[in-house]
Amino acid sequence: MLSGLCRGLARSMSTATAPYPFSKVAIIPPAPAAPPAALRQGKGLMPYLQRTLPSPEKQKLLDTLFSRRHPDRLLPGSVLTVILNHAPTTFSGVLLSIRRRGPDTSFVLRNVINRTGVEMQFFVSSPHVKEIKVVQGAGGSGGKQGRRMRRAKLFYLRDSPEKMSAISAGIKN
Repeated sequence: MLSGLCRGLARSMSTATAPYPFSKVAIIPPAPAAPPAALRQGKGLMPYLQRTLPSPEKQKLLDTLFSRRHPDRLLPGSVLTVILNHAPTTFSGVLLSIRRRGPDTSFVLRNVINRTGVEMQFFVSSPHVKEIKVVQGAGGSGGKQGRRMRRAKLFYLRDSPEKMSAISAGIKN
């Protein structure tokens, strides 16, 4: 009788008939399909790279303005004007943050338009971005330099429009 009880217990704990429904270990994914023959020969690779890699002009922006160590790099608190290929044609604002991710580097500008705070995020490698002009830099030395901010992300400017307007005094959209 005891051996029959043990056999029943062993049978109920077995996963041979049906895998445990909550375990992903027991599920074996199907084998990946082989890549197409054209891609194995390298055809289609260059057009893909040309679509995804930044152009030389954008690469220069990434290497200078959005670098961590370059002397001409942008710092949060700088006032920028971004010229786009489509509407809105230009947008000026205070640089709140930079998100450095190689070719996917982006930055956030904020401005107050008609007493409404407007933030826009721009991707440096985007084909829509035509030009980035530095109206007033933050920190460093040289002419037209503003005050250096002590934070990497200036999201606190969302809550204090007085500080925001003090930074971007005289900047029009």
